[in-house]
Parts: sequence; C-alpha cells; structure tokens
Amino acid sequence: MSMIKIVFVLALLLSASGLISPPFALLGGIIFGLATTAHPFNLASKRLAKFLLQASVVALGFGMNLHQVLEAGRSGFLYTAISITTVMFLGLGLGYLLSVGKKSAFLISAGTAICGGSAIAAVGPIAEASEEEMAVSLGAVFILNSVALFLFPVIGSAYHMTQSQFGLWSALAIHDTSSVVGATAKYGPTALAVGTTVKLARALWIVPLSLVTAVTLKSKARIQWPWFILFFCVAALLNTALPAFAPAFRILDRLGKIGLTVTLFLIGTGLNKETLKQVGVRPLLQGLILWIIVGTATLALILFHWIAV
Repeated sequence: MSMIKIVFVLALLLSASGLISPPFALLGGIIFGLATTAHPFNLASKRLAKFLLQASVVALGFGMNLHQVLEAGRSGFLYTAISITTVMFLGLGLGYLLSVGKKSAFLISAGTAICGGSAIAAVGPIAEASEEEMAVSLGAVFILNSVALFLFPVIGSAYHMTQSQFGLWSALAIHDTSSVVGATAKYGPTALAVGTTVKLARALWIVPLSLVTAVTLKSKARIQWPWFILFFCVAALLNTALPAFAPAFRILDRLGKIGLTVTLFLIGTGLNKETLKQVGVRPLLQGLILWIIVGTATLALILFHWIAV
C-alpha cells in the first residue's frame, strides 16, 4: 500500500474515533485533498460520503424529540419556501449579470437555495448539465460551504445568539446538510436539533424544484426522492414514544455524530487543486455574493426577532 493510501486510511480511522470534532475532520480532509495530486479512493469516498451522510442524519433522529422536530419543521417549512423562491431569482439574476453559464448559474442558485450538493446532484441530470457544469457548481458551493462550517459558530458567538437562533440561521444560510449539522453540533444540542430539522424541511424542496425543472425543460430524467428525511422523522418518533430504549437510542445518536465527522472528512478530501481551477472566478463570485446576501439577511431577520422557531 502506498504512503498516500496509508495516510488516508489513518486519517479516516481518526475521524471515526470520536476524538476530533466535525470542523477539524473537514479541515483535515481539505488539507489531504490539496496536498495530493490524485485521490487514491476518489469514487469510493464520494459514494461512502453520500451514504454516511444520510445514515448519520437518520441516526441523529434517535436523539431528538418528535414534538420539537414537528414544531421546528412547521416554522422552517414556511421560512424555507420564502427564502428558496427569493434566492433562486436572485441567483439567476446574478448569474446573468456576471455572465455565468445559464446551467451553472441555475445549479449554483439551486445549491444555495436548497441543499448544496444534494440539490445540484438532483436537478443537474434533469437540466441536462454537462460534467464540467456539475463540477463547477459543486466546487463553488462546496468551497463556500467549508468556510461556513468554521465561520458561522464564530459569528453566532460574537452576536450572542441563542442555540435556537443559531440553529435556525445555520439551517437557512448554510448550503449542505453535513455542514449545518457540523456547525450546530459544535454550538449546542438545541442548535443541533433546530438546525437539522429546519434544514431537512428545506431539503424537501428538492422534489418540487426537480418537478418544475423537469416540466419546464420537458425532461424525462428520474427524480430523486429524499427518503432519508422520512426515516429521520421515524427515528425521532421512536425516541419519543419508547423512552425505555433511551440507552440504545443514545448510542445510535452518538454513532450518527461520528458518522457525520467521517462524512465531512471524506467530503473535504474531494476538494483539490483541479477543482479550484475548474470553478473559476465568475461562478465562485456568483455563489459568494448570493451566499453573503442570504447569510446577512437571515441573520438580521433572526436578530431582530422577525423570524423564530
């Protein structure tokens, strides 16, 4: 086994040990990705990261109360409906002004509005986006997503945000579910519960967006349904209805957090020098401006108590 493979396996085991936090796992993955010329397990890492993310979210449901999930989800569904519509129009407008390709601009807008890489992966085939357009959009969203995981807890602490406020803000303004969970887990258990629930309510909009895209473009590509969100709710139901199994559910919740840490490490290893070159300035600028607008606007709305859970 080559030295690069050995380093990757050791870092993966460290991520799964429970000894490091999700942000540091992501940072370690990014360092590995940028330091190597070729990922030794690139395809396998992507597949494992996708599975682990969904499995970890379901496992985290065993640490949450269904009543809290439903309350946060009900509020979050309305907020996400408004924000997604606004962000899509803003994103497409910015893409036009910055002369970003139409499909790349659409994918970056969808990733920012809904659920990062998951949204891009879902609507990309329907929009008949090329591999290059997919790579550019995923790269732009991922770079900003990584920054958010480190930046948001710092801003939240600086503004003395409550855990509920921070969870809502993270869910509305961070792209990927993995980084929402990573940031809120660092901030506190209530932030984690609110952030995960509202984020999953936001992720449900993948389906309507996919349907609208398919109808508009007359595409026959298969629509991906986020079934893991249903399983997350079932896990929360079991945790609420069966308190006798609390010790077992705590173990599953712990495994979910470890799985998320491993997921972030694997996602981080996918960022390399080639990805940075592919993204280019204009798509990244579109994503950055859109992300700043979303993050600043939602932060202001929460701090002025105009929206809350």
